[in-house]
Amino acid sequence: MINAIDPNQLLAQMKALQAQASQQPIATEVLEKPGGVTDFSKLMKTAVDQVNETQQASSQLKTAFEMGDPNVSLADAMIASQKASVAFEATVQVRNKLIKAYEEVMRMSI
Repeated sequence: MINAIDPNQLLAQMKALQAQASQQPIATEVLEKPGGVTDFSKLMKTAVDQVNETQQASSQLKTAFEMGDPNVSLADAMIASQKASVAFEATVQVRNKLIKAYEEVMRMSI
C-alpha cells in the first residue's frame, strides 16, 4: 500500500535536512600531522567512508520501505537515495580531477 506524498511535508523535510546538513562539520577527526600538514590519505579515506555510510543507510531505508515498515516513508527512502547518489557523484568527480592533476604533473618536464 502506497501512501500519497504531501508536497508540503516533503518540502518541510527537505528544509530540515538542509538546515541539519549545513550545521554538521564535514570531518570530525583531526587530519593534520605535526607541523600543520594535512594528511591527504586520511582525508580521502574519511570522505570515502562517509559516502559508504550514506549508501548503506540509503540501502537500509529502501529495504525497510520495501518490506512495509510503517516508520519509513517513500519520501525518506527517496531522499536518502538521492543523498547517496549525489555523494557518490561528487566523490567520482573529485577522483577524476585528481587523476587529471596527477597526469598533468607527470607530463611536466623536470
